[in-house]
Amino acid sequence: MPSRPFIAARIEDRANALVNRVLIRRGWRESILPYIGYGTSEQLRVLARVILQPPQDEAIVQAASALLYRRGWRNFINAPLVGAPLDVVIGDTRIPVVADRGGFVDVRVRNPGLDPGWHELQLEGHGGARATARVQVIADDITFGIVSDIDDTILSTYLPRLTLAAWNSFVLTEQARQAVPGMARFYQQLLAAHPGSPIIFVSTGAWNTFAMIERFTARHGFPLGAVLLTDWGPTNTGWFRSGVDHKRRCLRELARDLPNIKWVLVGDDGQHDPDLYAEFATLQPDHVAARAIRQLTPGEHTLAHGLPMEVALSEERWAPDMAPEVRAPDGDGLAEKLRRLL
Repeated sequence: MPSRPFIAARIEDRANALVNRVLIRRGWRESILPYIGYGTSEQLRVLARVILQPPQDEAIVQAASALLYRRGWRNFINAPLVGAPLDVVIGDTRIPVVADRGGFVDVRVRNPGLDPGWHELQLEGHGGARATARVQVIADDITFGIVSDIDDTILSTYLPRLTLAAWNSFVLTEQARQAVPGMARFYQQLLAAHPGSPIIFVSTGAWNTFAMIERFTARHGFPLGAVLLTDWGPTNTGWFRSGVDHKRRCLRELARDLPNIKWVLVGDDGQHDPDLYAEFATLQPDHVAARAIRQLTPGEHTLAHGLPMEVALSEERWAPDMAPEVRAPDGDGLAEKLRRLL
């Protein structure tokens, strides 16, 4: 007999079911939030979320507030449509899928014949909702890719770690976030040297911030790529998800889904990225080309940890059997050091 889910998950499930019933009676309708996925010649990873939104007249009033200038907290005012059925439509192929307990769709489906490159998939809910999701099909002969963290790696807000997530998610607009100098140029140069290669953004941020991240990366010239975020809510085993475990699982899945690719893992030294990337390079040496760690300034490091920055004995460190690691304070510095290695 399977064990019962953790009490917080059971409470959340009951609350979501109650909210769904109430909102549906009030005329709220299903809506599909498409995310960016990736795939190969064999399979596609499709990512989305099904939520409930107000009736059309109320939605029009809300839209008048101009999406680009909405405060971050508004992104969290939605209700997941638990267990919602929908179809992934690719040409003449229709694939039925079901959202999970948080309204999320994260499925791998057979590629019906899409060529390498960017494609649009249609998502159709059984309540009439429709959306278009993008997916990058990666050719089988591609052997290079980038995995990038987000907070303190491509964007910085100079806030204490304890308040960073809340402030970023609930208060700031994306215009208030600062891009880390040189990082967009660094990624553009790497991908220009390896045409057809993917960039995957992996973060412990909530899926609710996806729209902000999408606008931020487009505004600052970052290449388009799949985004793998997480749900902050309770799990079947605890109150909150582990950010480190989320990133660890994402790396394992990328190694499994894209076995021919050796990744450049890009993160920062503010939290767990160096240790996590070193662990992955040790366990999966055939899937790591290099590790690039952005060094936080003393002020950023103090805000992240509450302690002065620890000065590394060497800016470039690796064991003989591990992919090399380089460190620099910005994208231009990382690009210069990686240029000598790749």
